[in-house]
This record gives sequence, structure tokens and C-alpha cells, in this order.
Amino acid sequence: MELDAFKVEGGHSLHGDIHPQGAKNEALQVIACTLLTAEEVVIDNIPDIRDVNALIKLLQDIGVTVKHLAPNQYSFKAENVNLEYLTTNEFKHQAGRLRGSLLIIGPLLARFHKAYMPKPGGDKIGRRRLDTHFHGFVRLGATFDYDQNDAFFSINANDLTGTYVHLDEPSVTGTGNIIMTAVMAKGKTTIYNAACEPYIQQLCQLLQRMGAKINGVGSNLLEIEGVKELHGAHHTILPDMIEIGSFIGLAAMTASELTIKNCRIDQLGLIPSTFQKLGIEMEFRGDDIYIPKQEYYKIDKFIDGSILTIYDHPWPGFTPDLLSIILVVATQAKGSILIHQKMFESRLFFTDKLIDMGAKIILCDPHRATVIGINKEYPLRAIEMSSPDIRAGVALLIAAMSAEGTSIIKNINQIDRGYQNIDGRLNALGAKIERVSS
Repeated sequence: MELDAFKVEGGHSLHGDIHPQGAKNEALQVIACTLLTAEEVVIDNIPDIRDVNALIKLLQDIGVTVKHLAPNQYSFKAENVNLEYLTTNEFKHQAGRLRGSLLIIGPLLARFHKAYMPKPGGDKIGRRRLDTHFHGFVRLGATFDYDQNDAFFSINANDLTGTYVHLDEPSVTGTGNIIMTAVMAKGKTTIYNAACEPYIQQLCQLLQRMGAKINGVGSNLLEIEGVKELHGAHHTILPDMIEIGSFIGLAAMTASELTIKNCRIDQLGLIPSTFQKLGIEMEFRGDDIYIPKQEYYKIDKFIDGSILTIYDHPWPGFTPDLLSIILVVATQAKGSILIHQKMFESRLFFTDKLIDMGAKIILCDPHRATVIGINKEYPLRAIEMSSPDIRAGVALLIAAMSAEGTSIIKNINQIDRGYQNIDGRLNALGAKIERVSS
């Protein structure tokens, strides 16, 4: 019997230190990157979460030798990759369940000149197209065939050649995939409108240690000079900025006193200042973020007195992955706010659960929601609900932890895809979260 729901007793404040896990979005990219060489690549701070573990298992099935060296540390040696496995029904099933499986296409094309991939799954947050990835592959000389009946891609690239690639959107996974294809293409590749998130910067730095020639790291204009082969390296994954933001919001919503340890504050961009706009107090103590116990917090206004708007934007703008957290935290603030989710079309639909809990939210359309904060005049009420995606799942968990009574959150497999032992870590600080069968 699978324990696939959380039973959450609300109304408990938390206290203590919490360590963020390794960054999920970076982990998926650098793990896929290990396919680019036959030599050993060692990666530290790998989070123990469903999506990452599924990608590691996928690489093992392809023939990569994987060793679990220590907690959150693995070595990968892609010396004997079995390309025939990529055409099996088992591969189609496993890869089709994981959106991160897309990231193995670039390394396979660069090193073996061919790849196969079923249309991937992942979050239910609206249409997430693959055009950016395939546009880059084609520009570099690949050809692909898509079997619509089987939902299966076959990609071939016998003569990858550097070129100019202007991306139609700064997709993080698309940029990473094209970078990993270009590092072993002949000649020079220029990628304009590239994503420049810390995840991409970290990927580029790992590739540079492996022998790749990449200029412009941290900008949206990358220049890559192809090399014939890459070698082994050692890499440490950043702490997960989305988890750090989640903990900031959790502390405010539950009036908790938390210290988030070893945050790499220099890599967090607008995340701390955006939560400060909600009135959340924080102190930077070295590389730790201290959140004092706050009974109340007040949303800022714009200088002219108009309602604050927070919207997502590609890096260095505010990450879309934290808008769900911002929204739920705003429900108990003093003041009003407009949340504008520009990048995904179904990420705000979870607000119906918050409305059932007593939050004052107007869902304007699939992309915008107005939140009228209730200034903790009354607690949210406990309900039974289901997690639609990773980030909304944790937003609902935060809501349940602040609510009066006991809530049930179903489909917590979605939460486990992105958050490592979240119940155990929060329970250690005073939360009351139990895994139960739904």
C-alpha cells in the first residue's frame, strides 16, 4: 500500500535550522551531461528526489556505470552506452514519464550522433512545447522524425556543425540541450537569447572543467568552440533556490523562526527582495538567511500607491517556480497583490483549493490572480485536496500547515518529485505531517 497523501495538522509554528537540498533543475542537466564522456564524472549535492532518481535509473538502464559514493554524491561513467536500449518499449515507458529525460538528447547527439525519445511527461501546468530544443538541433545539422502514432522522436546528427542559433524563447532545458550538443560540433556555435539561470551557468562551468570551450557564461549570448572529446570532472550542485524561497514563504505563513543554511545568497537573484515586498523580514547572516517569527506582514505598494504586481520572467527576472508560493503567502498578508503568471497557462488553477480554505482570491484568467490578504484575521480552514504539480503542491502544504484543523493532500508523488523528504525535515522543526494512504 503506497503512502501517497499527507495528513497535515495545521497551526504549528516551526523553529530551528533547515538545509536546502541540491537544485533539482541543475541536477537533471549535469547528470545528463555525464553522457558526453567515457571518463568518470563525480557530482556532489544531488537531491534524493523522484525526478532525479528516475533520471539516474534511466542512465543506468542505458549502460552508464553509476556509483553511490556518499549521501548525495554519485559517480557516473558512460563508457558502455547501449544505444539499442533507446528503441525498446521499456525505455519509451520510463523516459516518457520524466520530462528531464529530454536532456539526454543533446549529449547523445554530440557523442553518438543519434538519439531516440518519447514525448515526455512531467507537470500538468499547461502546454510545454519542445520546439526550442529541436530548432537548435536542426540548426546544428540534426534531422528528426516524429511518429505521431507512437509519440516517438528519432534524431540523427552525422555531421554536427557549429552555427548561429537565435532561440525563440530562453528555455532553460532548451538552452542546456543545445549547449551540450554544440560542445562537440565542428567549429563555432553562437547561441543568442540563451537562458542564463544559475543552472545554465553551473552546466557551462562543469563542461569547461570537462574541456569544453564556452564564452559568455552568465549572459544571454554564448559562444562555443567545438572540441573532439571531453573528459571527467568533479562538480558540486548549488542549493535549490526554489526550496529556499519555499522556506521563506513557509516561515512567514506559519509565524515560524527559521534559519535557512548555506543558501548561496549570491545566486538567488530577486528571490529575497521579492519576498521582502510581501513584508517578510529576513537577515543575511553570512550565507544563511534568518527569518524571525512574524505574526503579521504587510504587502508593499508601488510608489504611486497602486497595487503591487509580481510576475515571472526569465532570469535574471523572478522565477515562475515561486509564484505559487508568493500567492499562498499573500493570502494571509495585509494588503492586495496581483500575481501574473506569464510563462505557463495552467499554474494558477490550484487557487480553487485556497478559495475553499477561505482565501480571498479572484482568478482573473489562466494567467492572473488577485489576492486580497486577510491579515491573519482568521486562519485558513482545513480541507481535502490534491496536488496538481510540484510547486502548487508545496504551496498547498504551506497553506495546510497554517490552517486550522487537519488537511489531507493527495497525489504527493508530485511533491516528492521536487522536494527531498520534505515531511521529515519539516517535522524535525515542529511540523505535524504524516504520510498516509489516500
